[in-house]
Amino acid sequence: MTARIYSPAKTAMQSGKAKTGRWLLEFEPEERRAIDPLMGYTSSSDMKSQVKIWFETKEEAVAYAKRHGLPYRVEEPKEPARRAISYSDNFRYDRKTPWTH
Repeated sequence: MTARIYSPAKTAMQSGKAKTGRWLLEFEPEERRAIDPLMGYTSSSDMKSQVKIWFETKEEAVAYAKRHGLPYRVEEPKEPARRAISYSDNFRYDRKTPWTH
């Protein structure tokens, strides 16, 4: 019953950074999911997989886990590797890729 504490990345549908600074505490699954043979639904009898607790800071999430005696694992967020690009680079005379039309 290890708790996982992490800051989720933004979804593919987001262009801004709203709701990305929060931290989430959720439990690792204790049982494998089972596939219903008739309908094909996946289900689990593990109720802790439904618990998700949101915190504003990592310290609050760690304090909660310690206060309740939960073993936890913190995953630090990875910073995206952004490349600085500008519109004027399309028209540079020393372009790395040749102009094609």
